[in-house]
Amino acid sequence: MSSFLSLIGRDKELFSNDININEKALLEIVSSSRFLVLGGAGSIGQAVTKEIFKRNPKKLYVVDISENNLVELVRDIRSSFGYINGDFQTFALDIGSLEYDAFIKADGEFDYVLNLSALKHVRSEKDPYTLMRMIDVNIFNTDKTIQQSIDAGVKKYFCVSTDKAANPVNMMGASKRIMEMFLMRKSEQISISTARFANVAFSDGSLLHGFNQRIQKSQPIVAPNDIKRYFVTPQESGELCLMSCIFGENRDIFFPKLSEALHLITFADIAIKYLEQRGYEPYLCHSEEEARELAKTLPDQGLWPCLFTKSDTTGEKDFEEFFTSKEELDMNRFENLGIIKNGPIYQPDLLSLFEDEIGKMKAEKSWSKEEIVELFFAMIPDFGHKETGKYLDSKM
Repeated sequence: MSSFLSLIGRDKELFSNDININEKALLEIVSSSRFLVLGGAGSIGQAVTKEIFKRNPKKLYVVDISENNLVELVRDIRSSFGYINGDFQTFALDIGSLEYDAFIKADGEFDYVLNLSALKHVRSEKDPYTLMRMIDVNIFNTDKTIQQSIDAGVKKYFCVSTDKAANPVNMMGASKRIMEMFLMRKSEQISISTARFANVAFSDGSLLHGFNQRIQKSQPIVAPNDIKRYFVTPQESGELCLMSCIFGENRDIFFPKLSEALHLITFADIAIKYLEQRGYEPYLCHSEEEARELAKTLPDQGLWPCLFTKSDTTGEKDFEEFFTSKEELDMNRFENLGIIKNGPIYQPDLLSLFEDEIGKMKAEKSWSKEEIVELFFAMIPDFGHKETGKYLDSKM
């Protein structure tokens, strides 16, 4: 973890004290419980799965749509932790599918269900079709799996939200905010907790993960120099989710407390630290063409071509926040974990409107991004979405 920490400008783990203080309770609960992890082969899902596995659960089933990532997860766990006495299995399934429903019907006995599946990229809002899938994955699959958990008598349901759900400016963050509204409705039937947290450093598909790919492929490193973000390590993301799942009360949203250990840093600053850690000096370029051309020669000289620019794409938030001024907080229960306290507040008519309107679009097999954006504004009147006409897919 130390290499991750130095890259994101930290020298301390965020949650180690809270984990140590509560380790005995964690061990007792996990070792006597049955877990289902959905989206368990993604970056956060793998981190959560490892946190559960190393505490010897009675049953741990992991579901993910990515067969390859599940294979790597098992190899990683066997190589790091070995084996447990409990029942550990993985299933390459889409949680929106009939096959998944049959799996739950056949073997749905769990104490805890953790849903880490999500479409997390801002770039996924560029077209109406991927945007509709984002709605399915982030909202409706969550609602469906909660209902299945209720029907099966599950004790607790956890799902991951995002810091971008607080005063959202992009469709991804807004979809998670709407998901939270659906959670409130279901929370009257089952205990639910969730978590909002910062960017997970070097998670699959992230810009920082892309740095690794660019080095391997001898390609330029590109990053915005005007956007600052909070970062947690993969292990910290797993710890945060497990703490919320095990200790969160109904409707609690956990988040990392801001402190000297958790501070904003630009992607460009991380890129510089990343290159220096690998023995390269960044060479600042002025265009994509220059960067691509210099990538053929500079690395042999100990230099790496970099293009650092201002961001002008749709959905980028100028700053990050974990909660809004309207939300009630508990900042005393844990040392480095804050909790947003929620009552079962939701608007049934608004949720029904959303379900009906999306249902009509799907039935007609025709919808536009504008129609979906308009519906999102109906759900979140102060939604800060601004369309620039530019998306990350149009940049290097």
